[in-house]
Amino acid sequence: MRDPRGGPPPPRSRLAARRLPLFAGAALSLLAGLWSGLGLLGLGVPLPQGGLASQHGPLMALGFLGTLVSLERSVALGRPWGYSAPVLAALGAVAVLAGFVQPGRLLLTAAGGWLVAVYLVLLRRRPGYDTVIEMSGAVAWYVGGMLWTRTGLVTDLVPWLAAFLVLTIAGERLELARVAFLRRGAGTGMLAAAALVGAGAAVSVVHEDAGWRVTGLGMLALAGWLAAHDVARRTVRARGLPRYTAACLLAGYVWLAATGAMWLAWGLPEDGGGGYDAALHALFLGFVVSMVFGHAPVILPAVLRVRLPYHPVLYGPLVLLHAALVVRLLGDLTGGHGTRVLGGVLGEVSLLAFAACAVAASRLVRPAAPGARGRAARPPRSPEPSPTHPDPGMEPS
Repeated sequence: MRDPRGGPPPPRSRLAARRLPLFAGAALSLLAGLWSGLGLLGLGVPLPQGGLASQHGPLMALGFLGTLVSLERSVALGRPWGYSAPVLAALGAVAVLAGFVQPGRLLLTAAGGWLVAVYLVLLRRRPGYDTVIEMSGAVAWYVGGMLWTRTGLVTDLVPWLAAFLVLTIAGERLELARVAFLRRGAGTGMLAAAALVGAGAAVSVVHEDAGWRVTGLGMLALAGWLAAHDVARRTVRARGLPRYTAACLLAGYVWLAATGAMWLAWGLPEDGGGGYDAALHALFLGFVVSMVFGHAPVILPAVLRVRLPYHPVLYGPLVLLHAALVVRLLGDLTGGHGTRVLGGVLGEVSLLAFAACAVAASRLVRPAAPGARGRAARPPRSPEPSPTHPDPGMEPS
């Protein structure tokens, strides 16, 4: 992309072009994770290497989401060395896909350690409970990765992956709540709930069942805090993007509470089948992916400098995601294989549909005319404050 006046590409475009390969690595992990997920559903799809299906969870949580989280935090840091975290995560995912599983695990683990270093600098810049909680999520990534490289068992990794993603999201929501004039002392409640999630992951190392239960209790506490304090309770009554984002968040909090209840009641399901599958997908699809849908219109433009304007078409994948998850959990809990497969396939379709609808929205919503003046020339602003991105390329609109 060249400057329209014929000069060299502007700095922002060059910056986005450098980040694009990292985003492509995350997208490749997503596609590989979805394809291997079809194998786990028993659909008999061809896999590039025999063990790929067993890497479905790490590819989705660390290869896809880990690369995105570390890329967004590196943008916030604004220093070149910070980008080593998403580079390591993307390379680790590619190595796993190529069959070099142990080197891939080491690279993905190193990415988590590098992300901890990024958070240490961010914490020095802006101390607060929110950054501490997010950094705790990165620590969970790193510790879980160390266990994964030692045992190779994905089951050992699950509470740590849950802690990584739940604490990262919770910290970001606390950051927004703080900007929205959260009453003094309320952040202590989230810190206590986050500590339960981290403690559960730690306990799982010596007693898996108890660790899952403690983690579930922490998730329930976090869901209660978010239901009481998150600004989405107010913005869901707005219009356009604020309402859509709030709908994604509030639906996700319902699944977070449901996951917490299942983990607290069941612990680690012994059968390794329906109960285990339901417990995982309620969290990683119902909560985490719903958060991804809600934050994408804010995060992607900040990271890649691409337009992702709001359009009602975005509700389609959101509704499909949650409907598919209900169908899948019904199949898991009743033993209906066909129902489980249907829900699983529809869940994967919802993610691909979101990508398609995002592209469609960018074409359906036209930017303001270059000569427009006044307020009409400005894009609509969300009443919900956006996450802070201390990126030199970011300027207020």
